[in-house]
Amino acid sequence: MLRVITANDNANRPITLIAVVTAFCLLGDSMLYVVLPIYWHEAGLTSLWQVGILLSVNRFVRLPLNPLIGWLYRKMPLRVGLVTAVLLGSLTTIGYGTLHGFAAWLVLRAVWGVAWSLLRMGGFLTVIAYSDDSNRGRWMGRYNGLSRIGSLFGMLLGGLLTPIFGLSAVAVAFGLIALAGLPSISIWMPKRSTAPGKADVKPRTASEDGAADQAGVWYKSAAVRKAIATGLILSMLQAILTATLSLVIESNYSGVQTLFGIALAGTALAGGLQAVRWTAEPLLASWFGRLSDGPRGRLPLFATALVASAAGFALMPWPLPFALWLAAVLLVMVAGTAVSTLMDALASDAARTASVIAVMTAYSVATDLGSAIGPAASYALAGWAGGLVPAYVGSAVIFGAIALWHWPRRKAKPFSAGTGASGGL
Repeated sequence: MLRVITANDNANRPITLIAVVTAFCLLGDSMLYVVLPIYWHEAGLTSLWQVGILLSVNRFVRLPLNPLIGWLYRKMPLRVGLVTAVLLGSLTTIGYGTLHGFAAWLVLRAVWGVAWSLLRMGGFLTVIAYSDDSNRGRWMGRYNGLSRIGSLFGMLLGGLLTPIFGLSAVAVAFGLIALAGLPSISIWMPKRSTAPGKADVKPRTASEDGAADQAGVWYKSAAVRKAIATGLILSMLQAILTATLSLVIESNYSGVQTLFGIALAGTALAGGLQAVRWTAEPLLASWFGRLSDGPRGRLPLFATALVASAAGFALMPWPLPFALWLAAVLLVMVAGTAVSTLMDALASDAARTASVIAVMTAYSVATDLGSAIGPAASYALAGWAGGLVPAYVGSAVIFGAIALWHWPRRKAKPFSAGTGASGGL
């Protein structure tokens, strides 16, 4: 079994390995969020509503799969799950370039859902196993930041190259690149390393044991329930931005716009903006995570990031002066990095006081459900209301409500003994 690594051990290699493998596999999936809303005809689709379904179905597929994959990771080596995920991810991405029509793409996106469940659950469990309360934010930030480099190149290169070479050629190329993760898995991943069980988790303090006994089974813990509910809602809101950014640009700023002195069309601009986020993500995610490990805990920074997200979402759907709109987008992206990293760290904190695999499985199901609802609901609402303004303004209100729910209270008791969890959920 994979043991918990102490401060004197090397936690960098396994976490970095899984993050890099995930980045390779994310190329094709991330490309679709920029390209598919504009080039859906090349995929053989007949209506824009099919785009929303295809960007969501992979997440719906993961809902029943996550408990099974959590159980499998108790039994099988991590390298088996990772090799399977890489092969499935490569196959589906190549399929984007070789198969056409809604039915074929529906199958491809469902298979990608299986691959992503294997990747994401493996990443969560590895970070928890190789961290403690003093550095969990840092390692979660490292994992999130490095893995999202795949989103950076997928969105940037997808947005730039698809208008030149077409969707099919770019998808096949990204699928072949995804296979590059296989050699590193074979060389660096321990053959017998499996996910952490109760025996592998650092012994809890007396106060933590008392809290766990009082809570009973893991799902009766208030901290766990709050983390799962928050994860569901935030993943839904953040999925709206990823799935609709290129459509917002096309609606309000059609034609060529300039980003950092470079003239870009709609898809390229969307890819460029997402690329700015993913370029900064490795540094920002690690920095936010490390900052949240400090004595003030995660909640003050988390609540502040939620307020910033609310302000940015409230501005984004309107045809503002381009410089002001661009500032709002960048604000949302920086805040989104903090929200994602800190939410994962908060969920991991809660999991360490209960059952690690059970809690993280439930959290993964919740975030997958939110991510699945976001694109489909936003496109459906856009069709019904005639635009994306209601979706973005409504999201801003929800961000603000969650910030109030999590705003640090002086008398709040921590759910974890670690400083990084100070303030509780």
